[in-house]
Amino acid sequence: MSIEDDIAFLERVPTLALIGREALRVIAISVEHFHLGSGDTLFREGEVADCAYVVRSGAFAVGREDPRLARRTGQAARVGPATLLGEMALLTETRRPATATAITAAEVLRVPRNVFLRTLESYPDAARRLTKELSAQISATLVELDRVRERLDAIDGGAPP
Repeated sequence: MSIEDDIAFLERVPTLALIGREALRVIAISVEHFHLGSGDTLFREGEVADCAYVVRSGAFAVGREDPRLARRTGQAARVGPATLLGEMALLTETRRPATATAITAAEVLRVPRNVFLRTLESYPDAARRLTKELSAQISATLVELDRVRERLDAIDGGAPP
């Protein structure tokens, strides 16, 4: 694959598309390509995360390993091409909240955190666009949490915890 092919592909990923073609060029130069076979584990729940992965081809099951948590969150999610896995690891030190296992033969692009952060430093407009979108997503999540809290309060008869 050429750098131009990688840039065009990364532009298909909604979060990455926000930062623009020139910033993606820097990232595309630094990505590593990995091939996995069906059943191979990309990462495990609890591991330190220093990068994100973009699914180029194939499919992954992403889910919790802890049976108690898996019961609460339901079945593993199935994701495919142009999915960004582990996006929080691009911005902060964190651990993997789930395990990603290849369902089929797959290819991923590894995006290191340090490259992503240096790119945002070099492209402040990209950083602003990304910050604006992430803020909107967080706000929407908070609204949803309030709705869930209201439903739970209604079930509990409105009693405070």
